[in-house]
Amino acid sequence: MDEKKYAKLEAKVSPKVPILRNVFTAFITGGTICLIGQGVSLFYMSFFDFTERTSSNPTVATLIFFAMLLTGFGKYKKIAQFGGAGASVPITGFGNAVISASIEHKSEGYVLGVGGNMFKLAGSVILFGVTSAFVVALIKLILVKLGVVSW
Repeated sequence: MDEKKYAKLEAKVSPKVPILRNVFTAFITGGTICLIGQGVSLFYMSFFDFTERTSSNPTVATLIFFAMLLTGFGKYKKIAQFGGAGASVPITGFGNAVISASIEHKSEGYVLGVGGNMFKLAGSVILFGVTSAFVVALIKLILVKLGVVSW
């Protein structure tokens, strides 16, 4: 069978992807996560006297913590199956990735299994995040010293 016939056969038997439904559920899921994040941020501003700027770090940490708890209890997987990219793109997807890798290797023990595999995926995210932040800060410093921009 040549490639053209195979492509036609594959298109005929493959299920149709519900693109609009997937976009809608990702939008609703991601929007709900952002709404919860906004609520957490307002909580920190109301009860702990944070400003809008200073409440961002504890809000992110809280959302990651919630995602880790939900992953540990097996609930985040259901949210991700419903919301797709809407659940994996926000910061909660990072918390899910950290805990999922540890849960998979729990049988190997807490030190080598859980501890050793916790940052399997997240480690590269942290590495590239820190590296890119350093490069951006360096570019900013150079531009400020040259007088191109002022911050």
